[in-house]
Amino acid sequence: MASRKENNYFNMFIENVTYACKAAALLQKCFDNFNPEHLPRQMEAMHQIEHTADLAKHTMMKHLHREFLPPIDREDIMELSETIDDVTDCIEDVMLRLYMFHITSLREDAASFADLILSCCEALLDMMEEFSVFHKSKVIGSKIIEINRLEENGDRLYMEAMHRLYINPTSSIEAFTWTSLYDCLEKCCDRCERVADVVERVILKNS
Repeated sequence: MASRKENNYFNMFIENVTYACKAAALLQKCFDNFNPEHLPRQMEAMHQIEHTADLAKHTMMKHLHREFLPPIDREDIMELSETIDDVTDCIEDVMLRLYMFHITSLREDAASFADLILSCCEALLDMMEEFSVFHKSKVIGSKIIEINRLEENGDRLYMEAMHRLYINPTSSIEAFTWTSLYDCLEKCCDRCERVADVVERVILKNS
C-alpha cells in the first residue's frame, strides 16, 4: 500500500513501535534488579532510545512533507506517529521520576507494572506488523482487542496498587511520590491503547 518503497510508512510505524519496546524492556530490566546507583546510566540509555525514536519520527514527517499521495490520510499518519512517540516518552518519564523523587527501593506492584507495559508494547508491535495488510487481515481486530485487554489489566493493577499504598502509608512523601509514579505507569498502558484506538479508527475509515 505504500506509494514508494522508501516511503513505506507502515514499516516506519513498526520501527517506531520497536523503540517503545526497547524502552519498555529497559524499564523492566531496571525494575527487576533495581539499584538507584545504576539509575543515571540507565537514564542515559533510555534517553538514547527516546532520542533515536524522535529522529525516526522526524524522518517520517520529512517524507510526509514531500509525499504526493500517502497510503492513508496525512492527518492519520501524523496522529499515529505522535501517539506511538508518546508511548516511548511516557516510559522514559517513569525512569526520570525514579531519579527525581530519589526512589531507593521499589514497591512490589512496580515490577508487575513494568511487565505489563512490556506486554502492551509487544502487543502493539504484533498489531502494527499486520497494519499494512489491514484490508485483508483476519487477525488485526483480535490484536487490537488484546491491547484493550492489557490496558484493562493496567487499570485493575493501578486501582489495587493505589489501594495498598493508602491502606498504611509510611509517610505523606511516600504517598505523594508513589501516587505520581503509579499515575505515570498506568499512563504508559493508556498510551498503548491510544495507539490501538487510532489504528482501529484508520481501519474503519479506510474500509
